[in-house]
Amino acid sequence: MICPLRPDRVRKISGTFAFIEHRFMQDGFWSDLDCHGLLLYLFLVVVADRHGLSYYSFDKICTLLRLTLDDYILARNSLIDKDLIAFDGRLFQVLSLPSEPKRTEVELLSRRDQMEREDPATIHQLIERSFKRHGAV
Repeated sequence: MICPLRPDRVRKISGTFAFIEHRFMQDGFWSDLDCHGLLLYLFLVVVADRHGLSYYSFDKICTLLRLTLDDYILARNSLIDKDLIAFDGRLFQVLSLPSEPKRTEVELLSRRDQMEREDPATIHQLIERSFKRHGAV
């Protein structure tokens, strides 16, 4: 048996606690997430009740995790797409891990209409142009 480095500070689980299956790391779920997705997932695991449910609002999550709204939305949607969480607009549920990580195939954007629908930078530019034309900026 390996002796603790600090026997006077051995962690004891009392009260409620959160856990993450070792499979999350070993089976590649961890490496499949970007830093914002990982941060949001770990937060939801920590704050969830025993059924994986939490009621934190997006503004509270963004404040606590220091995420922009855009980063939050991308992270949340990524976790939903990877089948790690469910979300009904107000309630989150951390789900049991799928049998394996759900890889999202990345489609290369090669046409202008694809860029205007799916590229955040192009969409941002279109919105800015629209506001400038209407004198809002």
